[in-house]
Amino acid sequence: MYLGAQLFTDSEYESRLARVRELMDRQGLSAIIVTDPANIFYLIGYNAWSFYTPQMLFVPIEGEMIFFAREMDAHGAHRTTWLGDDQIVGYPESYVHRPHVHPFDWVAWALRQRHQIAPASRAGSVGLEMDSHFFSPKAYRALYNAIPEWKLVDNFELVNWVRSVKSDAEIQLMRQAGMVCSEAMRAAIDTIDVGVRQCDAAAAISQAQITGTEEFGGDYPAIVPMMPTGAAADTPHLTWHQGTFVENEAVVVELTGAHNRYHCPLARTVALGKPSKDLDYVAKATSEGLNNVLDAIRPGVASRELASTWNWTLAKYGLEKPSRLGYSIGIGYPPDWGERTISIRSEDETILETNMTFHIVCGMWMDNYGFELSESVRVSPTGVETFTSFPRELIQK
Repeated sequence: MYLGAQLFTDSEYESRLARVRELMDRQGLSAIIVTDPANIFYLIGYNAWSFYTPQMLFVPIEGEMIFFAREMDAHGAHRTTWLGDDQIVGYPESYVHRPHVHPFDWVAWALRQRHQIAPASRAGSVGLEMDSHFFSPKAYRALYNAIPEWKLVDNFELVNWVRSVKSDAEIQLMRQAGMVCSEAMRAAIDTIDVGVRQCDAAAAISQAQITGTEEFGGDYPAIVPMMPTGAAADTPHLTWHQGTFVENEAVVVELTGAHNRYHCPLARTVALGKPSKDLDYVAKATSEGLNNVLDAIRPGVASRELASTWNWTLAKYGLEKPSRLGYSIGIGYPPDWGERTISIRSEDETILETNMTFHIVCGMWMDNYGFELSESVRVSPTGVETFTSFPRELIQK
């Protein structure tokens, strides 16, 4: 019995499942096995830090979904998911972290007991999330050996693609995540200064991320605050250390606001003192490029056109950015806040639709310095909506 405050209406969950099953039918799938915690949350609302042990949502083309989790987690799963008690099944604790058995060995047996495995003559293809962070080779082997009737195939991020277009209720949660993000970025800019320890700045950011606003709190982020500094800013995804910030260095700050698992990332660069001519030059080119990209966003535009706009702007300055310009965002669980579907780059033909949401990442990682400027955005019916409103420029202190 569901005991929590249901985040979305019954009709929204029904619509999500219907769209998933429509894609399953197109791909010729009789069922899918969902292991990505973001996709499980999307379909049934389940939300707990239990994804470090195997868990799965079994979604047949017809009939009821079944959620399998570790016994101690399944015991309380009804507190966040709307599924009925008979749709939540716990596997025995004796299967956790054992070298010669896997929880999916037991799950396969349980699926047989529930008559969820059709005879070989009628069994269809079963889609797996082959690129899920939490679907291991041992999990695949367990299913492959235990259920030979199934033809196990890649479902190519099926649920992730359904997630790419948000409902109005999801957009509202992302706006709130944007407000949390703004608080976290303000904390970063206020705290970062010459002589301040990097770990203390990270602590201030983390407090703001979790405290949120007076109206609502924040959630834990899928990625920790990142702060490449000085010469190390030529490399993305570095975090912090216990050393202090130094005068005339620049600090790249990439962080997120999270609310009810929806994420709104943002990046800005803080110069502690007078920036170098090279950094100032790259900052101006990047700012112009980002503004041009935002002006180009609207329904009906291909993702590659945004990349082209960006590339042409950089070319005017004699610059280039080999990596992708951005990606689809929404629900996030560690270790990533991206949806692993749409990437904004020259070869991506995805057509933008209203209520798609992206992190536009204008990161320029040069030699011994770097500059990053980003925005989280929504494709609106007439153009673009940004979830935050910080100046798009190098911040000098």
